[in-house]
Amino acid sequence: MNLKNKIALVAGATRGAGRAMAIKLGEAGATVYVTGRTTRREQSPMSRKETIEDSAELVTKAGGTGIAVQVDHTDEAQVKELIQKIKDEQNGQLDILINDIWGGDPLTEWGKDIADHDLHKGLQMQDQAVRAHIITAHYAVPIMKKNKSGLIIEITDGTDYNYRQNFYYSLAKVSNIHMAKAMAEDLKDYSITAVALTPGFLRSEAMLEYFGVTEENWKEGVNVDPHFIASETPFYIGEAVKHLAMDEDVHRFNGRTLSTWELSEVYDFKDADGTQPHWGNYFKEHVEE
Repeated sequence: MNLKNKIALVAGATRGAGRAMAIKLGEAGATVYVTGRTTRREQSPMSRKETIEDSAELVTKAGGTGIAVQVDHTDEAQVKELIQKIKDEQNGQLDILINDIWGGDPLTEWGKDIADHDLHKGLQMQDQAVRAHIITAHYAVPIMKKNKSGLIIEITDGTDYNYRQNFYYSLAKVSNIHMAKAMAEDLKDYSITAVALTPGFLRSEAMLEYFGVTEENWKEGVNVDPHFIASETPFYIGEAVKHLAMDEDVHRFNGRTLSTWELSEVYDFKDADGTQPHWGNYFKEHVEE
C-alpha cells in the first residue's frame, strides 16, 4: 500500500490500458480519479460496453479508492471543472497524472497517405490524442508545481521517433513522446518527473474482440496475426505504472520514453499470466527488417 496517501488522475480509464493502470494504482492504495466519456447512462461514439463506473469500482476492489468522473478531455471547460473538483476534494493534492486519452483506432485509415486519408478523421485524432493531453496537463500541472512534486506519464506507442505507417497515427504518438520530453525540461526545477510510456502488442478488450478470441484462448489469435503470440495484457503496463509511481528515485527517468518490457526488467514484474513479454526483443527478431 505504498501509494495510500497519493492522488492520481488516469485520463482515459474506461477500458484497456487506462483501466488497468488505474486498477494497479489502486492495488497500491492510491485514490484514483478515472475519467472517460462512457457511463452507465451514456455511451461515447466508441460504442463500447465498458464504463468509468466499472473502472472506479475495480480500483476500489483492488484496494484503493476509485472515483469516476465523466469528462470529454477535448472540452476545456470540462477538464477545468475536473481539476477544480480534485483540488477541492483532495485539499489541493494531485501526485500522478496519466495522460491516456486516445480513441483513435476507428479514426485510423491504414494504408492511406496524407492525401487519401480522411482529413477530418485525422484531425480528430490529433484533437483527442494530442490536444486533449495538452489541455489536461495545462490544468493539472499547476497543482504539482505548487506542491513541487509529481509524476506525469504520457502513454504512447513505440519508443522512438520513427514513422508508424500512418501519417496521423504517427504524428499523434510521436507528439506524446515529445510532450513528455518537453514537460520534463519545463518542469525540472519543480521536482516533477515527466516520461512517456509504451506497451508492446497490447491485448486489450477491443483487440481480443478484433481477433475473435477471449483472454482464455487468446493464443488462437495467431491465426489472424502470428505476432499476437508476443502480446501482453493491459495489466503489464499497469504494473509498469504502479512501479514507477512507487519508485522514490523515479526522477532518474525524467524525459525518457520507457517501455513495459524495459521496466519489467528494471522492477522484475510479470504480466497477469505470470509471463514476462519482451516486445522489444521480439520485434527485432521477428518483425524488423
